[in-house]
Amino acid sequence: MGRRDYEDDPDAPAANSLVPAASAVVVDEAGRILLQRRRDNGMWALPGGAMNLGESLPDCVIRETREETGYEVAIVGIVGTYSNPRHVFAYDDGEVRQEFSVCFLARPVSGQVAVSAESTDVRWFSPDQVDELPMVPSIRKRVNDWREGNMPALR
Repeated sequence: MGRRDYEDDPDAPAANSLVPAASAVVVDEAGRILLQRRRDNGMWALPGGAMNLGESLPDCVIRETREETGYEVAIVGIVGTYSNPRHVFAYDDGEVRQEFSVCFLARPVSGQVAVSAESTDVRWFSPDQVDELPMVPSIRKRVNDWREGNMPALR
């Protein structure tokens, strides 16, 4: 299924759904960040996705990271909460989803790089390599918030 992101775009379609979601900035011991290249839009992104019924947001991001990258992670903080009503995702099936996402900070505890049905590539990048990657503005904001340390600690 294809997806198009609209942010602060007057031509964006109106949202018709709101789905809680979570993403993760996964950082290894070398300070590298784990990113996946999305199959639906070709952009580099953080692992993450929609929360299922009966699941907490932390459980959601742990599951999504495992499914999309091959890594089990431990949550060590929160990067931020992102709920811009002027940011929507339009899907080929007609759903137009308003953004509502919590981005967690995580570290890998086991696993190895694995591409999923949702991605075409999964890689570790040094923070300075991220600036050159094609990425939607909302994901770049999360990465920049992490790099700039604009996040509360989770204890």
